Amino acid sequence: MATYPEDCLYTREHEWIRVEDDVGVIGITDYAQQALGDIVYVELPSVGDHFSQGEPFGNVESVKAVSELYMPVSGEIVEINEDLAESPQLVNEDPYGDGWMVKIALSDPTELETLMSASEYEEYVKAEKEK
Repeated sequence: MATYPEDCLYTREHEWIRVEDDVGVIGITDYAQQALGDIVYVELPSVGDHFSQGEPFGNVESVKAVSELYMPVSGEIVEINEDLAESPQLVNEDPYGDGWMVKIALSDPTELETLMSASEYEEYVKAEKEK
């Protein structure tokens, strides 16, 4: 079974967020990248864009499909992973490291309480696979 980093929180849409100070680093989970297959393009927002929790913030295009990305928390984009423009496969190779997508300044840290822990997400994925 896959393991999910304990220092991340997870959404039902398969995004993760790792909070460092008041900045959240966001990407898609290992489960999501495996389900998508080879990622060929990542569309990300611009620095300075504002998003609400649950709002779409970009797309991931794979050889199988295009999937929307959903913001785990509200805030302002402070950095995007420029490397994904030239190397979208980083999402497949290292979803919790070099494959991160955006960094966001959290506007409401209490929203983190609505996200799943690694163990809760693991149970959620297990239940999804059984459907």
